[in-house]
Amino acid sequence: MAPAVMLAADAPRLSSANTGFMLICSALVMLMTPGLAFFYGGMVRVKSTLNMLMMSFISLGIVTILWVLYGFSLAFGTGSSLLGWNADWIGLSNIGLTELWDGYTIPVFVFMVFQLMFAIITPALISGALADRVKFSAWALFVALWVTIVYVPVAHWVWGADGWAYKLGVIDFAGGTAVHINAGAAALGVILVIGKRVGFKRDPMRPHSLPLVMLGAGLLWFGWFGFNAGSWLGNDDGVGALMFVNTQVATAAAMLAWLAYEKIRHGAFTTLGAASGAVAGLVAITPSGGAVSPLGAIAVGAVAGVACAAAVGLKFRFGFDDSLDVVGVHMVGGILGSLLIGFFATGKGQSEATGVFYGDHSFDQLWKQCAGVFAVLAYSLVVSAVLAFLLDRTIGMRVTEDEEISGIDQAEHAETAYDFSGAGGGVAGSLTASAQAAAQTRKVDA
Repeated sequence: MAPAVMLAADAPRLSSANTGFMLICSALVMLMTPGLAFFYGGMVRVKSTLNMLMMSFISLGIVTILWVLYGFSLAFGTGSSLLGWNADWIGLSNIGLTELWDGYTIPVFVFMVFQLMFAIITPALISGALADRVKFSAWALFVALWVTIVYVPVAHWVWGADGWAYKLGVIDFAGGTAVHINAGAAALGVILVIGKRVGFKRDPMRPHSLPLVMLGAGLLWFGWFGFNAGSWLGNDDGVGALMFVNTQVATAAAMLAWLAYEKIRHGAFTTLGAASGAVAGLVAITPSGGAVSPLGAIAVGAVAGVACAAAVGLKFRFGFDDSLDVVGVHMVGGILGSLLIGFFATGKGQSEATGVFYGDHSFDQLWKQCAGVFAVLAYSLVVSAVLAFLLDRTIGMRVTEDEEISGIDQAEHAETAYDFSGAGGGVAGSLTASAQAAAQTRKVDA
């Protein structure tokens, strides 16, 4: 999030305009989680559609309650460079309705709910790597533990007033480290523990609904304007507007770059490539958009589009089953977006820090970005793998092989996404019945 900016020499006063703006941004970020559910849901096979939707949707319930009870206090309270604390924020019972977030013109409640939406979508991102094979109950418990042990501390490091990365000067405007690297590294840690899907590299596992994927990508793109522009926590000095522009620019560049790579490498422009390229651009500009120019945003998006398109194939080379390319898009895109700040930061946006290509051409900001990136990556990877290992050895993380083959939707939710029971009616049904009768007659005659 943006560093505190005093609007006047005296203490800031409540701004109705900024408060309304931030409530709208919070709603936009909330919309991203159902958008992610559609994006992921369309990418899996028919038999896993509902489970994929539910793995995102359940985060809205679990994380909301935990954030109110203690998550917000631990993430944004003060205490140490590793974890915060504010007793008045436990249960949100001692916060005044018009009490302002320190240094800003919006209430604490508004900042709290904006940050809640970030906390909700981050574990939902992980779910795409685990498609087809994880027990829903184990996933729900993993979300609760992961948010508590991984997300909350990392959010404090990066955005808390006394977090070590924040004090070091690591720039993460809206979540390249705390959200995308965090989720991508966690996904890698978990899939290394639970293993591959049945039929990985052997059976076709194509998306069952590309229109659903495109719908999800469109909702993500739309909601991401709240995710990114809202992270300045107001619209007084133009930085939020810069972030809004850069979000659009980088996403467009990444989509075009992914499609160009895909055409050269595989000979076709695919809808899945367009949707994935757009998400890669959104991921990469998330940490960097407040620090780079629109031309820098084009560079960030183009690099991310090509690099993430290449990275999604690594799972076949190294044999880890990242079902929906969470590692290739979110971890790799988050790393690139965070590190490219060290090259393209202009010193004219959210921070006076400049990258290698600007100012005195110093590597100082690049080293800071490296420290933040690799600390979050290592912590999330290791702790997430340990959590998955412990759950797998106790309650079990995976459904049985038979349940996976027959379909996790029916096994875990007793439902199916599409009802084909009436598909045999009408002319097609009559022809089918006639064919069956003819076959039975031939069998009798024989």
